[in-house]
Amino acid sequence: MSSKQMWNLSVLMIVILMSSWTCLAAEYLSPLDIVATDDGKMLYIAEATSSAVAVFDIAKATVSGTIDLPMNPTALALSPTDSRLYVIGGVADGKLCVIDTTTGQVKGVLTVGHSPSAIVVHPDGKIVYVCNQFTDDVAIVDLAEKTVTSTIKVARQPVALAITPDGKWLFVANLLPAGRADADYSSAVVSIVDTAEAKVAKEIILPNGSMSLRGICISPDGKFAYVTHILARYQLPTTQLERGWMNTNAMSIIDVSSHTLVNTVLLDDVDLGAANPWGIACTPDGKDICVSLAGTYQIAVIERAGMHEKLDRAAKGERVSDATSSTDDVPNDLAFLVGMKRRIGVTGNGPRGLAVVGRKVYVAEYFTDSLGVVDIDTRARRNAVSIALGPEKEMTAIRKGEMYFHDAQLCFQKWQSCSSCHPCDGRADALNWDLLNDGLGNPKNSKSMLLAHRTPPAMVSGVRGDAESAVRAGIRHIQFAVRPEEDAVTIDEYLKSLQPVMSPHRKDGKLSMAAERGQEIFIKAGCVHCHPAPLFTNLQQYDIGTGLGREEGKKYDTPTLVEIWRTAPYLHDGRAVTMEEVLTRFNKNDKHGKTSDLTQQEITDLVEYILSL
Repeated sequence: MSSKQMWNLSVLMIVILMSSWTCLAAEYLSPLDIVATDDGKMLYIAEATSSAVAVFDIAKATVSGTIDLPMNPTALALSPTDSRLYVIGGVADGKLCVIDTTTGQVKGVLTVGHSPSAIVVHPDGKIVYVCNQFTDDVAIVDLAEKTVTSTIKVARQPVALAITPDGKWLFVANLLPAGRADADYSSAVVSIVDTAEAKVAKEIILPNGSMSLRGICISPDGKFAYVTHILARYQLPTTQLERGWMNTNAMSIIDVSSHTLVNTVLLDDVDLGAANPWGIACTPDGKDICVSLAGTYQIAVIERAGMHEKLDRAAKGERVSDATSSTDDVPNDLAFLVGMKRRIGVTGNGPRGLAVVGRKVYVAEYFTDSLGVVDIDTRARRNAVSIALGPEKEMTAIRKGEMYFHDAQLCFQKWQSCSSCHPCDGRADALNWDLLNDGLGNPKNSKSMLLAHRTPPAMVSGVRGDAESAVRAGIRHIQFAVRPEEDAVTIDEYLKSLQPVMSPHRKDGKLSMAAERGQEIFIKAGCVHCHPAPLFTNLQQYDIGTGLGREEGKKYDTPTLVEIWRTAPYLHDGRAVTMEEVLTRFNKNDKHGKTSDLTQQEITDLVEYILSL
């Protein structure tokens, strides 16, 4: 067999691995999203790892049936008349299923895009909008024509949607920041789409460090949009956790009519984090906002009128708390919502999507395969129950590790979980962090945990010999906790189980013609020497001329290129926004592959190949 044939075989192995990507364990249900009928009688629950939707009878408090799907669902929505249920899911071949709610039958299946993650129905019932997470766009689906009529390009990894009652404005929450990580400001944005023009009218830039946007909703009066996210304090060295030193957990408020950011309030308490806010919804009467806190197993209930009144006073320069006398003070005030916020514990683990019926909150409890029910008017200490959606199953080590990875109970004062810095299945948050493992004053870009256990050493500087030691060091020095060895072992198993997602640069799993040309250039430019298949790293460290200041001449770990399309920005400090910048602007003296003599077309083809891995 020739070297070229061996190379192609190695690449084929990676493609097969990608195409066989599945969720962690099909035996679990993993409820993820919920929608309620207008009459408040039924709930539909997307079960993310069982290829099904559960139909829940609220009066009987039981699952009355399930609807089988051709893919694992990620989100769902009901038509204005509740006669149709729209469910999305899948990965590279993401689908939209149209279900007759009377019969429970799937009436149609449409292809919508790569990794659909959120869906909303236009109030006229004629159009649905779908977030395609990994192509950074929103698909417009004409229900009469049963086709995607167009797509709207948004920011980075859109994962949540909300539409105003009049259907004029679509709000899109984008998971991660885009741009350089070494800049003074790095934040994810909310895209506001003009539905009549089918284009982005404005991007709302959230406070510096905002990322991991998860949920968004519109107030019943249509005046405000509320979005949940993490507010990372990434510009501080990670020396402590008290008072949200590393990560705080937030809700931003956007004025719908003026398209402006009103402010950002913290969901945490002074000495107790509210890690990983996820789903969000207003009560039908508009009195309260309900937020699921996935990392701390709670529902936060916020009084809307009191919050807005206090925000208005702060905007006028009034001193409204010990820490706040202006608009700029609010995002740093851990006590701002005191007296207006309650945190109610749920009995299940991993609350994510939620729906509000009357004064009851129904929440998808991901890791316990259960439905949480909370009466927010009951002041009793224990007013939450969990209803099993299926038979209880013993947790495997992988499933337990996934749970621990997302669990802020492991962390001192519950400020964060592992997933706070590695959102979306262990991938990176696109921020630079100044960890203490290689000295102070030298921030490094977060790394994806995909293949971490197969590509030692760990960390950009290679300061941990392997991922196992990095996991344990993370628990001690980032979670500031001492945990049983079993916790770390199961987290290892979870991370080892992660599989690459098929690149959106591929078509039907195959390289494009440009990528095929780029594959030849990959060999010609010498990239293959440091990035051989199938892991696309030789596990060595090199000085490629990117070290600055006291790190000049420093050697850095050669990263895997598998799923590199997903991990921008690039280089150890995230200075390169695109792969083309890596190969040109930041490839001094051809230390990072011999690219200086390549034509622009060759560079373009090479980039296309690398982003197809």
